Amino acid sequence: MSARAVWRGVIELGPSSSKVSVPVKLYTAVEDKSVSFRLLHRADGVPVRQVLVNPKTKEVVEYADSERGFVTGEGELVSLDADELEALEPEPSRTIEVLRFLQPGTIEHRWYQRPYYLGPDGDDDAYFTLTAALGREKLEGVARWVMRDKEYVGALRLHHGYPMLVTLRYAEDVVPLDEVGPARDATLDDTQVAMAGQLITMLAGEFEPQTYQDEYRAAVLDLIEKKRRGSTIKRAKPRARKATSDLSAALEKSLKQETKSGAGKGAARSSGPRSGSRG
Repeated sequence: MSARAVWRGVIELGPSSSKVSVPVKLYTAVEDKSVSFRLLHRADGVPVRQVLVNPKTKEVVEYADSERGFVTGEGELVSLDADELEALEPEPSRTIEVLRFLQPGTIEHRWYQRPYYLGPDGDDDAYFTLTAALGREKLEGVARWVMRDKEYVGALRLHHGYPMLVTLRYAEDVVPLDEVGPARDATLDDTQVAMAGQLITMLAGEFEPQTYQDEYRAAVLDLIEKKRRGSTIKRAKPRARKATSDLSAALEKSLKQETKSGAGKGAARSSGPRSGSRG
């Protein structure tokens, strides 16, 4: 593959007496396309830099002279130096240990974090054998590995026949549903539920990710290009949306809009010449 590998490791699975090793390369499956900015001095447009300042003496503190501090729940500040933190880092390793295999769907979406494509790293036979076995058994593996001084837990799975390793969140990072779940309301209005269901059905369709774009990012890049060319920038005032507490009225209005939109699309599709008509 043409992309550049970000890390190399060896997948190991099976009992210790007869482990199977599959060398792989990791390629990032997602990219951060956020717009990055530099801080400028408003007076002359010169880039400025951020520094560490001692709030008591107002003196600049060099990064090498700083250390980490953690505020406890009681408000006590505990200082930690770089050597103490480095001693806690996991031992470097290239091993991706597969701990177990699960049925697809066992791991909920909220646990998934960052995906990586897996490519072969010198042993094509082992790589394609593992890929074929994953496809035949239709199972998803749970793996553990150390990458760049950090330990990860992830899911080994196939995506359209291509092996992937997806990092998973730890249990302490996932908020339990019982902490945020709303109380069940037994006094639901059957008419409102039916209207909401109708609206959901009308909006049903295929997932087309290419139609969902970061409009803010596109607008920022367009603004940057216009300012680079010296164009005059006109600022449009955002329109405030009127909120309503009448759910029935809101649902009815939405249904009318969707019905009208669907009718318009149907008319557009049928507005062309019919079969057998003369031009």
